[in-house]
Amino acid sequence: MKKRSIALLFATAALTAAPAIAQKGGFSGPDNTTAAAKGGFVGPDAASTTVEQAKSLRDDAWVALEGNIVRKIGKELYEFRDASGSVNVEIDDHVWNGVTVTPNDKVRIEGEVDKDWNSVEIDVKKVTKG
Repeated sequence: MKKRSIALLFATAALTAAPAIAQKGGFSGPDNTTAAAKGGFVGPDAASTTVEQAKSLRDDAWVALEGNIVRKIGKELYEFRDASGSVNVEIDDHVWNGVTVTPNDKVRIEGEVDKDWNSVEIDVKKVTKG
């Protein structure tokens, strides 16, 4: 009797968990078909912001900037510039994802505003060339 109860309990747990494991989930919309296979949001990217606008946003606000990375300041710290000004950006080595960029290359960076007491920096999560 005890073995049957345990077997029934495991069978019930397996049946209720199976649909959750099988689903990939996410929203599927225009402009992107690759995310549909992996799950997640499929649609337009974040609208571009200027450096000047980004500096006035709250801490941890998501931004997308288009411009040039003009110089390396430190190990993972760079100066990014667009027509409105410049800001320091932190780009972890793995974020480059094999992309090579020169100061002449136009790039789009996406990431979070990182505000300290007296400075603003962008913590970059994605770099796209072109």
